[in-house]
Amino acid sequence: MLLQYFIIGLLFAAATFYVGRRFWQSFFAKSQGGCAKGCGGACGTIDVDRLQRTIEKAAQSANAS
Repeated sequence: MLLQYFIIGLLFAAATFYVGRRFWQSFFAKSQGGCAKGCGGACGTIDVDRLQRTIEKAAQSANAS
């Protein structure tokens, strides 16, 4: 019975460490990506200026119609 409590405690400690580490990485870790996920995927390579020009161009063409 004591061994079962030890295993449960060990699993709980591991889960707490995992969740705490994920929380820390998502908010406080320095990452190369541009988003909070820190994956360095496509969200880190978004060209905001190009996106703004596309939005403005679409708005102008909608107003011209």
